[in-house]
Amino acid sequence: MAGIYARSWPSLCRLYLRCVGTRSSGARLCYGWQSALENKGLLYFLPSSYLPIQAQIRLYSSSDQKEDNGSKGPSAASSPEKSTAALDSNKPEQKSTFPPDPIQVKVKAVLKKREYGTKYMKNNFITGMRALNEFCLKPSDLESLRKIRRRSPHDDTEAFTVYLRSDVEAKAYEVWGSPEAIFRERKLRNEEEIAYKENLFRNQQLLKEYKDFLGNTKPRITTTNLFMKGSGKVVMVAICINGLNFFFKLLAWVYTGSASMFSEALHSLADTLNQALLALGISQSARIPDPGHPYGFTNMRYIASLISGVGIFMMGAGLSWYHGIIGLLHPQPIQSLLWAYCILAGSFVSEGATLLVAINEIQKSAKAKGISFYEYVMQSRDPSTNVVLMEDAAAVLGLVMAASCMGLTSLTGNPLYDSLGSLGVGTLLGAVSAFLIYTNTEALIGRSIQPEQAQRLTELLESDPVVRAIHDVKATDMGMSKVRFKAEVDFDGRVVTRSYLEKQDIDQLLNEIRQVKTAEDLESFMLKHGENIIDTLGAEVDRLEKELKQCNPELRHVDLEIL
Repeated sequence: MAGIYARSWPSLCRLYLRCVGTRSSGARLCYGWQSALENKGLLYFLPSSYLPIQAQIRLYSSSDQKEDNGSKGPSAASSPEKSTAALDSNKPEQKSTFPPDPIQVKVKAVLKKREYGTKYMKNNFITGMRALNEFCLKPSDLESLRKIRRRSPHDDTEAFTVYLRSDVEAKAYEVWGSPEAIFRERKLRNEEEIAYKENLFRNQQLLKEYKDFLGNTKPRITTTNLFMKGSGKVVMVAICINGLNFFFKLLAWVYTGSASMFSEALHSLADTLNQALLALGISQSARIPDPGHPYGFTNMRYIASLISGVGIFMMGAGLSWYHGIIGLLHPQPIQSLLWAYCILAGSFVSEGATLLVAINEIQKSAKAKGISFYEYVMQSRDPSTNVVLMEDAAAVLGLVMAASCMGLTSLTGNPLYDSLGSLGVGTLLGAVSAFLIYTNTEALIGRSIQPEQAQRLTELLESDPVVRAIHDVKATDMGMSKVRFKAEVDFDGRVVTRSYLEKQDIDQLLNEIRQVKTAEDLESFMLKHGENIIDTLGAEVDRLEKELKQCNPELRHVDLEIL
């Protein structure tokens, strides 16, 4: 027994080969295995897990060993291993003590894998417009095709009609005869479209005459209403007042020759031109989104404000510094300043009135958004109103600065104070332009919304039972109180499936399950209900997006991606 334990075998192995032939032939086969075991062949030393699967393995402990008579050779008597492992070859009548077990073979049913290739478009859906454009068909050609109702990706419609691409292709081949004929027709239509775009101006004129003749039932979008309220009203008031101020300041400079008055005239001219540019940006931002600009033209306000800031720096600050330096290097005597004081006083009143209009508009907008006045200005929520506010604030401070320097010049008779006033106004305008350039650049780059607001949106999604987790949240402020929200959503498949089952007839579903007998039946069953569950998941995504927009009106574009 020591030899047995030295080989780490807890029990002795006996091998019985199942034989199909006669009893004697079976004995001879077993004798072959017996001799292999006596000579300590390879199978004798292998664990049972490595033995051939055709052999039946029986395990006995050392206490269950049986004595075998007729062992061959003295080695069998002296070695306990061989005496217990060998079979008695002298007794052909010897029978197996264990009845042979039937061989059981299990066959695993596996569906044949389908090879779709690198390009598979037979199950694709396309809209009627794509069918008409890409396959050069007519609306009458689509009437005989299968129509499928699918969920609409647009908020204003619940469902829309699509066609199977393979059906559309077959119809196109039936109409045109070959893919080459479709390609030629598509090329011809593209050439006609290019020719149409080249004559776009003439076509627009004809369209205008057509609308004027037949009338237009749709309400026309005009920019007039944009300048009757909100930031448009503030900009128009500022244009009128700054234009008058420029005219009177220019007359005062011509009469007095004051450098400070010249700087103020340039300041008013820069304000007038910049606010005209803001008005252009407001009108362009109201344009309807087109295929080339799917998110609209809202950023035109920020672009106009950015250009306005650059214009203030170049025209206002640059010319004021230049005129102030020239005054320091070549001082000139100043004429009577009485008219200059009168014009400055009138400008102070008018600029102050415009400043109050801008402050009132920002206060109302900030209150509606639930933020402070300072946050509204620093975040540049309304760039047009911000520009008017900063320009008018700089104008009021510049008027005070110019009047003070002109007063010192009148008292002392030294024209250097007036030149210093011009330099001060230029520095003030440079600071304002730097602020406008910074805030509008930040808005154009695209910045995140406030962390509290993003956290509120995330918690609203996570509180829904269909959502397990939210990842990679990106909420970008697009300007003008428009936010784009994107997130990776880990959906709970069990809740989605339960939502689908709640809308089904359970008895009918159980009947379909009972009819599943083959792998093909199972495939058909899973394909049918799998597609419906995917549609249910899409409906859940649409529901979440709609709820987010209802609870947060500033959201314009919500992209929930399935993780």
